[in-house]
Amino acid sequence: MPRRTRPRGNITTLPSGALRVRVYAGVDPVTGSEHYFQETVSAGPDAQKIAEKMLNRVVNQVLEGRAPKTKATINQLIEKYVEVADWEETTRRTNRGLIDNHISPLIGARPLAAIENDSEIIDSFYASLRKCKVHCNGRALKDHRTRGEHKCDEHIGSPCKPPQPETCKACRRKCLPHRCTPMSASAVRQIHWILSGAFQKARRWKWVTVNPMDTAEPPPPPPPNPEAPSTADAASLVTASFKDPDWGAFVWTAMTSGARRGELCAIHWGPKEVWTEDKSEGRKRRVPSYLDLDNGVLVIRTSIAHRKGGRFEKLNKTHQRRRIALDTETIEVLRELRARSEKRAKALDMTLPPDAYVFSLAVDGSAPPLPDTATQRFDRLAKRLGIDSHLHQLRHYSTTELITSGVDPSTVGGRLGHSGGGTTTLRIYTAWVSEVDQRAASTLSARMPKRPQTS
Repeated sequence: MPRRTRPRGNITTLPSGALRVRVYAGVDPVTGSEHYFQETVSAGPDAQKIAEKMLNRVVNQVLEGRAPKTKATINQLIEKYVEVADWEETTRRTNRGLIDNHISPLIGARPLAAIENDSEIIDSFYASLRKCKVHCNGRALKDHRTRGEHKCDEHIGSPCKPPQPETCKACRRKCLPHRCTPMSASAVRQIHWILSGAFQKARRWKWVTVNPMDTAEPPPPPPPNPEAPSTADAASLVTASFKDPDWGAFVWTAMTSGARRGELCAIHWGPKEVWTEDKSEGRKRRVPSYLDLDNGVLVIRTSIAHRKGGRFEKLNKTHQRRRIALDTETIEVLRELRARSEKRAKALDMTLPPDAYVFSLAVDGSAPPLPDTATQRFDRLAKRLGIDSHLHQLRHYSTTELITSGVDPSTVGGRLGHSGGGTTTLRIYTAWVSEVDQRAASTLSARMPKRPQTS
């Protein structure tokens, strides 16, 4: 006897005279319950024909696998995706903030089916972020100076005369009427990659049939525009920083190595790869980033980051170990720093361990410096000198000096930790590569034979 199959759908007449089309679409992979599609046809002379066509269309979509397979929302998908995503701690914290502050409030409650069938929702979402990052929607708000409890206007009753909003501390501490500030293109693109990764997983899990993010259009990346301090400004910054020799050594090394600030903070003393006791795991581990002053090499593998519980050491941005050759002057600067560190430790009857952090503020070198502290100190230094610069621009200075000196982009990219065999370096520092190319053209022209005169 042939097995009876369950009917895929049916048409039901409602008390109002309208017709309801209901189609069985299997088991919801999220909730585990039966999943149905329902649509309603208004009452009318042709309602039955319209309902039958609708029933056939939906049944065909289900049979062909083109129908949404779950009633799950974007919030449910994102939370599941966050559980399985292989993100580093700092990346997870950043992405969590973008999810909680932007994705969940604006589109989190929408079902996946709505996004899958209407990519305009994502385009409108990106447009709203580019208008105002606090999602004001034209409402009258205030830009508060702090999220904690405070008085919104500390200047009432004692206004400065004449008004001096730039110099008066009370004016600067006022909570002002809201001014829309668009979210940066890079932040919107980061949100796009979160959603894209989540929907890619949803497709693998068979929650959706297509990835709607494939057709979404995030804002284009901003054109690379690395700004390096001029040679004169760089000299002024280095000279002023050496009023504190230890701080001067940090600035000098940042300028000559091109390392990122977190990478500099994570460097241990060598002179070779040392083994240190890992108290958390009860075993020895290899120090990941270290100085080998005997051979003039800086080995970088890790970076220092900060979280609520304190600082910690993690893999660097590219997760790749790289070796940077040091010039003789930088080696001498670091040897002098080592001698000062050992002298301070000895004065307090302490010994500088072989795995101490190079730029540590602790006498025994046990704690790495904070990258934010280095950035703030450099900002204050540049401001005192009247130079518009920040710490990361020392990395640009190192790069542009090497490129304009004729070093090939592949070698420069290797020092910086860029991937792609120099393609990233070429893309970011195009202007300086063009300058070298122009110089090469002039050199070639000078060595050409004399051009024959034509009448």
